[in-house]
Amino acid sequence: MTRNTAIAKATEYFETGRFQSDLSHLVSYRSESQNPAPEARSEARRYLTEAMKPRLQAMGFVCDIIENPDPKGGPLLLGERAEGSDLPTILTYGHGDTVLGQEGMWRDGLHPWEISEDGDRLYGRGTADNKSQHLINIAALESVLATRGSLGFNTRIVLEMSEEVGSVGLPEVFRTHRDRLVADVLIASDGPRLQPDVPTMFMGSRGGTTFDLLIETHEGAHHSGNWGGLLADPAIILAHALACITDVRGQIKVPEWRPDSLTDTVRAALRDLPVAGGDGPAVDPNWGEESLTPAERAFGWNSFSVLAMVSGVPEAPVNAISGWARATCQLRYVVGTDPAEVVPALRRHLDSHGFERVQIRPHDRGFFAATRLDPDHPWARFVSASIRETSGNLHVLPNLAGSLPNDSFTDILGLPTIWIPHSYRGCSQHAPNEHVLKPLCRDALRVMAGVFWDIGEKAPPGR
Repeated sequence: MTRNTAIAKATEYFETGRFQSDLSHLVSYRSESQNPAPEARSEARRYLTEAMKPRLQAMGFVCDIIENPDPKGGPLLLGERAEGSDLPTILTYGHGDTVLGQEGMWRDGLHPWEISEDGDRLYGRGTADNKSQHLINIAALESVLATRGSLGFNTRIVLEMSEEVGSVGLPEVFRTHRDRLVADVLIASDGPRLQPDVPTMFMGSRGGTTFDLLIETHEGAHHSGNWGGLLADPAIILAHALACITDVRGQIKVPEWRPDSLTDTVRAALRDLPVAGGDGPAVDPNWGEESLTPAERAFGWNSFSVLAMVSGVPEAPVNAISGWARATCQLRYVVGTDPAEVVPALRRHLDSHGFERVQIRPHDRGFFAATRLDPDHPWARFVSASIRETSGNLHVLPNLAGSLPNDSFTDILGLPTIWIPHSYRGCSQHAPNEHVLKPLCRDALRVMAGVFWDIGEKAPPGR
């Protein structure tokens, strides 16, 4: 009955092949929340009722399937394992939905709904985002339970099937079932490590909002010889409008989009953190806010991106001036940026530069607000000490560069939030050839077994 025994059990779960077998089963569910077909919705329900609920019930969880109040969203599972009112309560979370499988776009021999092993990689849709991540945490809980006979704390779990469509319905479910989600802390897993061989812990995430910039200058397309120099070119106007939002190296020029929350504490937490490595692309040192370090640009600042642009018919261009041009844009923002002011601030900025004709059309897909927990928070210190005891090393981020539904946990449930990701930045999530790394998964199982053991063994913050 020791910490090392629990970690050894988690290691054995991986080394005997049970982790890979269980992940293969989870990946076989075609749980595409971006797919409106009835079959995809059926798979989402099956994932919870057939793959998750029986396993949790075998651990002593009482589980309910909750219908999503938003018709665009899938069901949710709420579960609880109670051991004593005098014990700490941990809330954990995962999402079983995935983006579209993108069949036919994967490397030869790979299929999105089947696990394929190639060296240290396990390929399949949802392997990294998020099926392996909540599987690792559940298996780590099982290892502690098998070792101690109890966890030493109460556990509550939320599994949703709509994260890839903005976690629609999650805030409403949290408000309705708030009494079933009371906890001392959220400890969950999503997103990537900074480097594959070093655990990462983050305590929040950047927010994001997506919108189209659209300009319509005239009806139809007209011959560029007969009308060139007479008709306004919407693509040129849109290009200049985009150029007034940032400078040539992507530094944001909209005043309200420049945050004031990059404090000395946050700078200290980000100092010397790596942003390169793994299989991702090389970082461009001459892009982004010039006065900031690469880590500060990614985790402590806002970034504006053009996700797509179109005018005319790019696949078959003709000698004609199009009557419209459109760019799909996104702002990722940190704490200190008012989400309600993002679009109004852009409207004022475009108007002041003479681009009143450029329309702003926000996307109706939900996005998450920015959140951040102080790295010196007692729960952050407790969990980071546990991870360092197991692995000897750790990267700590005040917030992830990407976005998560963390605001539902912080703003509705009032929880401190700790995220321990089990993937890496080169995992190709949301793209063909998504995969996880076997050594990373093995290490993550050990890390989480140590964290859960320590919560039941030591006196966590406030207890």
